[in-house]
Amino acid sequence: MTLEQLMPIIIIGIIIIVVAVLFTFIPVMLWISALAAGVKISIFTLVGMRLRRVIPSRVINPLIKAHKAGVNVNTNQLESHYLAGGNVDRVVNALIAAQRANIELSFERCAAIDLAGRDVLEAVQMSVNPKVIETPFIAGVAMDGIEVKAKARITVRANIDRLVGGAGEDTVIARVGEGIVSTIGSSENHNKVLENPDRISQNVLGKGLDAGTAFEILSIDIADIDIGKNIGAILQTDQAEADKNIAQAKAEERRAMAIAQEQEMRARVQEMQAKVVEAEAQVPQALAEALRSGKMGVMDYMNYQNINADTDMRNTLGKMSDEEEEDK
Repeated sequence: MTLEQLMPIIIIGIIIIVVAVLFTFIPVMLWISALAAGVKISIFTLVGMRLRRVIPSRVINPLIKAHKAGVNVNTNQLESHYLAGGNVDRVVNALIAAQRANIELSFERCAAIDLAGRDVLEAVQMSVNPKVIETPFIAGVAMDGIEVKAKARITVRANIDRLVGGAGEDTVIARVGEGIVSTIGSSENHNKVLENPDRISQNVLGKGLDAGTAFEILSIDIADIDIGKNIGAILQTDQAEADKNIAQAKAEERRAMAIAQEQEMRARVQEMQAKVVEAEAQVPQALAEALRSGKMGVMDYMNYQNINADTDMRNTLGKMSDEEEEDK
């Protein structure tokens, strides 16, 4: 086949490649869809999105949706929100939902809420359909020492004006729990809490616990209430046990001191007995010395022996009397 015969085929191939590249780089079908939906957008705008590394479908499809719903947004707003890292489709859906519910919500605020990390569509839906938050069992102690456990259901509605910078659900639950504990603790008797559980919800609701949060509390209902432990009795028992331990420690201290004193007295008695034995051992020596030196005569020695014998006899008679009394 000659070159002249191949030229038409080569030209057709080049045209096909150029058209394929053109359709790949320029979203012609998306442009046609926008025109069919009544959204006037230039083909060069789509090319500019490609150059700015913006996926055109992520902007044009939400723009078509907003145009059909009657929401006034433009391409620059959606594209700038996309470049900022926001979810364009979710923002447009939130704007449409807010318009249907007659909630005043501008694109700027909606975009700010989305960029803050909150689900703006869920917030709008919560404004229309309030959400119920259920707390766990919260325990409080009445003045009579009885523990009362209460579970509450909090009906909240999203406050769009405070979504940016407002506290979340955890703060609401914590504040409600604090109010429940305070109300139970101020009750003189746990029976009053059981008879009027609505008193808890009324007191808690009147404290304005939704201040500074992203929600508006519509109602607080006590879902369940139960009796817990007798905290007062437990505290008294613990105090009595502590007092007993202290008394035992002091008694043990006194016993140890008494034992030490007894041992000290025994040591003194043994010391005195040792001195007596030592003195008695020196008596015969002293007598012998007195006899040798003439300071003591034979009759004096005999009188001394008679006195010792008389003393021993008296001691023996005293012991026998004591034994007879014990036998009786």
